[in-house]
Amino acid sequence: MRSLFILIFGLSIQFTKAQRVTQQRIDSIVENGIRNGAFPGAQVFLKKGNQILVDKAYGFHTYDSITPVSSSDLYDLASITKVVGSTLALMKLYDDGRLNLDTPFSSYFPDWKRHPKKSKLTVRELLAHQGGVVPYIVYLNKITKKNQQLKSRWVSNKRSEKYPTKAYEQVFIHQKFKSYVYRKAKKSKHSDKIYRYSGLTFLMIPEVVERLSGKDFETYLNQNFFEQLGASKLLFNPADKVSIERVVPTEQDSLFRKTLTRGWVHDENAALLGGVSGNAGLFANTQSLLPVLEMLLNGGEYQGQKFLEASTLETFTQIQFKENNNRRGLGFDKPMIGNDSLSFEDSYPSPLADPSGYGHSGFTGTFFWVDPATELIYIFLSNRVYPSRERQAIYDLGIRKAILYEALKTD
Repeated sequence: MRSLFILIFGLSIQFTKAQRVTQQRIDSIVENGIRNGAFPGAQVFLKKGNQILVDKAYGFHTYDSITPVSSSDLYDLASITKVVGSTLALMKLYDDGRLNLDTPFSSYFPDWKRHPKKSKLTVRELLAHQGGVVPYIVYLNKITKKNQQLKSRWVSNKRSEKYPTKAYEQVFIHQKFKSYVYRKAKKSKHSDKIYRYSGLTFLMIPEVVERLSGKDFETYLNQNFFEQLGASKLLFNPADKVSIERVVPTEQDSLFRKTLTRGWVHDENAALLGGVSGNAGLFANTQSLLPVLEMLLNGGEYQGQKFLEASTLETFTQIQFKENNNRRGLGFDKPMIGNDSLSFEDSYPSPLADPSGYGHSGFTGTFFWVDPATELIYIFLSNRVYPSRERQAIYDLGIRKAILYEALKTD
């Protein structure tokens, strides 16, 4: 009995030491990023099995070092919305038999029915970025003059029946603008069916969700996922719902809002659609994002409640078009094909990442990864676009990759 106690106690000490070393290394990586101007602050969460390796807030909201980052603060998730918003909703609709992955997207979004090429693109092809769709359209150009002033035809400083959509404080968008967004997307350039990362289709997904479910996108996500998961701070438009001091600033916007963007989505296209979009718009802290990822890791279940079928998760998180050298799942990003044979620099997201893993990154400096083989959940939130999106140090230093590497190599 005594020897068994010594063995168990010894293993406990060994793991605690490994955990401490991992946290020290990750602390060093994040702090180095702050020193080199990659971001003013961040939240990092790492869990492997039942052991939490890291759950910390680092640095400050901005480089003035006035407001320390708290674990309860909210960050703009940017393109993580494509997974935690759009893909999550489509998985539920797929579960309920309302969505067929191999049906043309135009069957659910009739605006594309008469397009000679886009009308034939399937839901599967678009979610896997295998449709050859143009990556992005700068819709901001439509509402701004050459001197960057906003056009009064499209923008008003007061809400009204004609200008119902709030894009920022005292910025309201014309009711016909959404129709213009859809029309421009339909007419956009289109390549053959090749792997081309594109966020454009995700602008239309909220409309698809509403047509198939009868509920608006935000309500559908809240009722089917966020509220039941206890993810109360996974929000669209947090400036309307929480104290602005709890929202980390993103960028000093010189193009559109002409001020510090805080509490409103950074992505201009999502902002012009009212902050609720399928490509961007969600804000969260690590603790609000965590239950969603735990549900995914647990095969669609969380605390005894079933949210999605395990088979649905398996379908969406698998590589769809490997023969086209396309690593993507449906909505989810995946490890680089042949990842384990690549160098640290050439790999994605890490040479140690298992092929079963999945995740997504965000333009604002966010990232998550789920590695089922090691039961790892990794969340990294930052505002790397502060004060300007021109800052590239987060990429140059490979910060998010280095943290994941440290976590995956820990026993």
